[in-house]
Amino acid sequence: MSVISNELGMQLHDRWTRGQVLTAEEREQLEVWYQQQDAKEAKQLNPVSTAVEISDLQAQVEMALTELATVIQRVRQISAENEGLRQEISTLRQQLTALKSA
Repeated sequence: MSVISNELGMQLHDRWTRGQVLTAEEREQLEVWYQQQDAKEAKQLNPVSTAVEISDLQAQVEMALTELATVIQRVRQISAENEGLRQEISTLRQQLTALKSA
């Protein structure tokens, strides 16, 4: 079975629905195009395919949430380390000021 372009299929469909006479080859091409359209529609409406896609998306969301939780935890660690460093810097500045004053 050959593939019929969408453009040709629409042209043949238009002619057929307007009552124009199609050659035997054109009717065969139109039938092939109808089958192609049915296959596309069935693929779009296939609940198994949709369920698999939803399942894949849910897995991707779960993975992204796990990665996000890891990043959040690391940011919190870095923030705590930064706060410790700020306090240490403040203490060192105080000591430096005390040494300069002495």
